[in-house]
Amino acid sequence: MNIKIGASLLSWITPNWNAEAGKYAIEQTAKAGFDLIEILLPNSMEIDAKAIKKQLKENHLDVVCSLNLPKDAHIAFYPKEAEKLIKNAIDKTSDLETNFLGGVLHGGIGVFSGNPLSETEKNTIVEVWFSVADYAKEKGVNIAVEPINRYESYVCNTAENVLELIEKTGKDNLFLHLDTFHMNIEENNFRDPILLANQKLKHIHVTESHRGMLGEGTVNWNQFFDALKEINFEGNLVLENFSSSILGMQQMVSLWQKSPYNAEQLALGSLNFIKQNLI
Repeated sequence: MNIKIGASLLSWITPNWNAEAGKYAIEQTAKAGFDLIEILLPNSMEIDAKAIKKQLKENHLDVVCSLNLPKDAHIAFYPKEAEKLIKNAIDKTSDLETNFLGGVLHGGIGVFSGNPLSETEKNTIVEVWFSVADYAKEKGVNIAVEPINRYESYVCNTAENVLELIEKTGKDNLFLHLDTFHMNIEENNFRDPILLANQKLKHIHVTESHRGMLGEGTVNWNQFFDALKEINFEGNLVLENFSSSILGMQQMVSLWQKSPYNAEQLALGSLNFIKQNLI
């Protein structure tokens, strides 16, 4: 396996990006011993790529990017707006000199039509993905799409949902981005989706069923790590657990229960858990 272990920006700060908080997140990620940081891009794309690249270099840290589509860029309803935002994110990813953009790129989080995804909506999504994939290829960027649970989206809830739409595009720079929190809700197990995706799986948010310390919830980690070894996984494992010790995090991610660990404890303990299971 060829794996880089990372931490999400959200391991240290809320999704509200600012330069000072971003610098802190980069420094904490490096200090904890991760290989890379995943920067969740703000919809405004107002981040200073030059300054961030300097901070990354100083901290000997790699970077990948992600984007979660907002409600006003829900592809099925607002395809032009979604396409423009994703292309802006591709530009920013390229500016940061990384080749990876992941995230919820199938629909706006929290948007529902009241019905299952229609064939017309699927076709709209495929058209947008077709266009942004071509644009990303010109920039040397790979895109990975993250399915999320039924309470946050009706569009793509499972690995199979995403892979079906990727196949319809015929594009070779579109991949799958899994998240064990959402898998725990929507998938039958932690093995089959990984085997189904195989080399189309490039990025995984590693998080516990309750967003706390890895190994203390209900995720079947034995299945998960065995499946990664079976496909000889090549990609990123990125910690995306949340701590209520971060001011404002409870409100931003609906983390209503108080965390038994602060952000540093959660990151260090979870990183050790991942490393032990990859042996």
